[in-house]
Amino acid sequence: MRVKGGNVAKNRRKKILKLAKGYYGSKHVLYKTAHEQVMHSLRYAYRDRKNKKRDFRKLWITRINAAANNNGISYSKLIHGLKVANIDINRKMLSEIAIHDEATFKSLVETAKKATAK
Repeated sequence: MRVKGGNVAKNRRKKILKLAKGYYGSKHVLYKTAHEQVMHSLRYAYRDRKNKKRDFRKLWITRINAAANNNGISYSKLIHGLKVANIDINRKMLSEIAIHDEATFKSLVETAKKATAK
């Protein structure tokens, strides 16, 4: 007696086609092309979840560097000064302070300058 694929195969294909909803051309209609595209897409999604963290850190550092340069200090000297002064603040929050609260950022810059001058 042979085994027929029936429901299992149909459900597997339906699952892939559901994931491919919205893709261009035959990529959302034909099972084979849809399956290839879904596999690529899942790989991209996994990779880019990691890259997103990298990209945001780059953005925060760029913002901090711009604000630090406006206050007459380089990014690396600012971070070193904050570390020496035992001010533990992450780059995301430092970037938010640099954008929204210039007075506080200026005081952090002064603290970093004093800490490295010693």
